[in-house]
Amino acid sequence: MMISEMNWMDVEKYVAKDKRCILPIGSTEQHAQLSLCVDVILAERVSREAAEPLGVPVFPVIPYGLTPYFSAFPGTVSLRVETLMALMRDVIGSLRRSGFQNILLVNGHGGNNPIGALGQELMAEYGDISVRLHNWWAAPKTMAAVKEIHPIGSHANWMENFPWTRLAHAPAPEGEKPAPDMDRIKASTPAEAKDLLGDGNFGGPWQMPDEDVIKVWNAGVEETREALEGPWPDWSAK
Repeated sequence: MMISEMNWMDVEKYVAKDKRCILPIGSTEQHAQLSLCVDVILAERVSREAAEPLGVPVFPVIPYGLTPYFSAFPGTVSLRVETLMALMRDVIGSLRRSGFQNILLVNGHGGNNPIGALGQELMAEYGDISVRLHNWWAAPKTMAAVKEIHPIGSHANWMENFPWTRLAHAPAPEGEKPAPDMDRIKASTPAEAKDLLGDGNFGGPWQMPDEDVIKVWNAGVEETREALEGPWPDWSAK
């Protein structure tokens, strides 16, 4: 269930019986011809679909993350590392004060991985919460589903091209894009990286048949639900 469909009294009743919640985290950044909000859309949707059968609350997705390397692409929004860490510290602290102790961070953007270290820090600091970072697209079953379809599944190519991340006015190009020199791109300034990447796709097919990408999606939802199911600490025994 979405937290937007609950009031404070609903939350108070919920945490009396279940300490779990999901906090999706995304990024607003270039994704070639796809929406700038691909990571936001996918993190929120996979969280919602995974949590729905379990009745676990899903908080509003955090729409901004760490993406300085794409900052030359118009529309990209990148936070400083310290800004994101401060934001996450405050949000997780607020969830804890509300009574949530088992917090699953469902991440849709690889650049946000430093949040995992912050989660460990907060677990040590508070001593009464469990914070887990789940990169939904990179989890083992989901990545195996990707590899069964095509050896190249990467940023802004077919593996992020779902019916709900496409733009009606911007159809995908035909065929496959040659893989760019990622080592050179990682060593480049944002402006140079933009020149090297062209449309922003990291290489491979721009789009695959929907029946293929839905297999990846279903694996992602299943694996996110498994992460939500635990194992989690039994706080009643502590």
